[in-house]
Amino acid sequence: MTALPYIPRQHTAGPTLAAGPRIEDHGLLSDQKGSALVRRDGTVVWLCMPRFDSAAVFTSLLGTEEHGFWQLAPASLMDGAAIPASGRKYVGDTLVLQTTWVCDTGTAAVCDFMVPGGGSPRLVRIVTGVTGKVTMRSLLRARPDYGRTVPRITTFDRRHAIDLPENEDARLWLDAGTPVRVEGINLVADFTVTEGQTIAFGLSWREGVDSPPPVPVDDALLQFTLDFWEAWTARCTYEGPDRKAVVRSLLTLAGLIYAPTGAIVAAPTTSLPEEIGGTRNFDYRYGWLRDGAFAASVLRRYGYLREALSWAMWAAQAGHSETGHLQIMFGVGGETELPERELNWLPGYEGSTPVRIGNAAADQLQVDVYGELAMEFHELALADSGWAGHLGSLVVALATELEQVWDRPDSGIWEMRGPERRFTHSRMMAWATFDRAVRTIEAGHAAGPLNRFRGLREKIHAEVCEQGYDSDLNSFTQSYGSRELDASLLHGLLAGFLPADDKRFIGTVEAVQRELGTDDGFLLRYRTHGDEVGPDGFAGEEGRFLICTGWLAEALARIGRPDDARTALASLLAIRNGIGLLAEEYDPATGRQLGNFPQAFSHISHLGATAEIASLEACGTPELAGAES
Repeated sequence: MTALPYIPRQHTAGPTLAAGPRIEDHGLLSDQKGSALVRRDGTVVWLCMPRFDSAAVFTSLLGTEEHGFWQLAPASLMDGAAIPASGRKYVGDTLVLQTTWVCDTGTAAVCDFMVPGGGSPRLVRIVTGVTGKVTMRSLLRARPDYGRTVPRITTFDRRHAIDLPENEDARLWLDAGTPVRVEGINLVADFTVTEGQTIAFGLSWREGVDSPPPVPVDDALLQFTLDFWEAWTARCTYEGPDRKAVVRSLLTLAGLIYAPTGAIVAAPTTSLPEEIGGTRNFDYRYGWLRDGAFAASVLRRYGYLREALSWAMWAAQAGHSETGHLQIMFGVGGETELPERELNWLPGYEGSTPVRIGNAAADQLQVDVYGELAMEFHELALADSGWAGHLGSLVVALATELEQVWDRPDSGIWEMRGPERRFTHSRMMAWATFDRAVRTIEAGHAAGPLNRFRGLREKIHAEVCEQGYDSDLNSFTQSYGSRELDASLLHGLLAGFLPADDKRFIGTVEAVQRELGTDDGFLLRYRTHGDEVGPDGFAGEEGRFLICTGWLAEALARIGRPDDARTALASLLAIRNGIGLLAEEYDPATGRQLGNFPQAFSHISHLGATAEIASLEACGTPELAGAES
C-alpha cells in the first residue's frame, strides 16, 4: 500500500478544457440515485454520488479544470484544447451514452453509464476499439465538496482510493483494466485499443474507508444496465407519432427518479444560469411536490403507474408538516432542512454567480401546490382502486389544511422572491383542491365535509372570476388587481377551472400567446424588468421558459386549434440537443439552452402536450371539460 502525501489546494498545470461549452453540450447519466453530465469532448464535468444532492466530486461544469473532471478521449486530441467527439448517441432506448472518435489511425468508442439497482454506486466508462488502433488517455482529477478539496489518494495494488471529506466517511475507488499512475493530483492512464478490444474503468462510491467495493465485472454491468433500461422502456404504452422522442423524454424523467424513496428531482444540477452572467442560478436537485406531481401525471399517462404511485407515497410522507402549511420541496430522502448558501470559490458557469446549493424557496407558502397534489392523487385513485381509499383520504386532508391558508398572499408557482401577492394561478389551484376533494367524496373514496368543500369551491371560483379577470384584456391576469399576464394561467385553466369553449378561457389563451409569445414560437412565463428589480425579486432577463410552450400547445388543442398546437409542440422538439435533452429555458438570440439541465419541467411539457393532442385527435373534437362558469 502506498499512501501519497496530502497536497494542498492549488492550481496545477493540466489539460485546457474546451472553451465555451454550451449547456446542451452534455449528456445525462443516472442510476436513479445520483447523476453525472458528460460533455461532447468525452469529459465528465459533473458527478454527484451517492445521491443527486450529494456534494459534487467533479464540478468543472461550474468552474474550471481546477474544480474536478474526468476526461477520456484519444490522447492526440488532449495535447491542446479538447474538441468535440465525432459523434454521440444513447445506445437504443437506454441511458447508456456512447461517444465515438474517428482519428487518423482508427476509430474508438466510449460507453458511459451509471449502474442502476443495488450495490455500490458506480460510474463505468468502457473504451472499445472499432477500427484500426487508437491511443487513448484517461485523466481523472477528483475534487470533492464541489471542487474545494484536494483529496488524499491511496494505492492498493492496482486499485486507487480517493478520500472524501471526513464528514462523509466514504471513499471513491477507481478500478481500471489498464495501469493507472498518479501524477501529482491526477490519476492518469495511457493505453491503446485495437479493433474489438475493450478497456474498462469504474469509479465507485463506498461508505467507510476500510472496505473496498467488489471488483466490478464491467461487461456484465454494461449488459445489466442495457437490459434494465430496455425493460423499463418496454412498459411505455404510447404508440403514436414521434414515439422515439416520447421515449427519450420518459427516460430522462426516469433518470431523475430517486429510486430508494420514489422522489423525483427537478433537475440533476445546480446554478446553471437562466441568463448567461446573471444571478438567477438555483439548486434544483430536490423533490418539489409540484414538479413531482407533474412528472407523476405524465408517467401515469404513458404506462408508468408504479412509479407514479411510488412518488405519491413519498410525497404523502414527506409533505407532512408542523408549520400549518405544506413545505413545497424536500431532500430526496424527505429531509426538510435545505438551507441556501453560496459557494464563493466557484466562478460559475460562464461567470454566472452566485453558485448556490440548498434552496430558500423551501420555506415559502405556495398555495398552488395543494392543487397539483390533489389533482394527481385524485387521478391515481381513479387509476388504481386498491389505493383509492388511501389517496382519497390524502385529498381530503389537503383540502382541510388548505381551508386555513387559501386566501393568504403567497409566492406563487414561480417562487417569487419579491413581496407575496394573491396570484390568480394559486387561487385557481385552490379551487382545484376543493373540486377534487368534492369529487373524491362523491365517488366514495373518502369521507369529508362535502357541503363545506362545495361552498368553498363556489366561493373561490366566483372570487377568481371577479378579481383575477380583466374584462378589457378579456383575460385572467397574473394577480388580483394586476394587468400583467402570466403563462401559468394556462395551467390553471387546463386544470378544469373553465370549460374550453368559455370566452374567458379562449381570451386568456389568445392574450397570453399575443403578449408573452415571441416570434420564435415560444412563451415567456411573465415579463421581466431588465436592469430594474422586478416583482420576482431579481433584475435581469431570462430565456423562454419551456414548460409554458407545452402548456400553450395543450391549451390551443383544447380550444380547437390543433394545427397551432402541433406547431407549438414542434418548436419545442426542434431545440432539443442531438440526444434529445432539454434544459429549463431557451435563448433564441444565441440559439442556446439555459438553466438547469436536463429539466423535468421541459420534458414534462413535451409529454403532456403530446398526450393531450393525441387524446383530442382520437376523440375527433376538443374535450370541453371543466367547471361551470
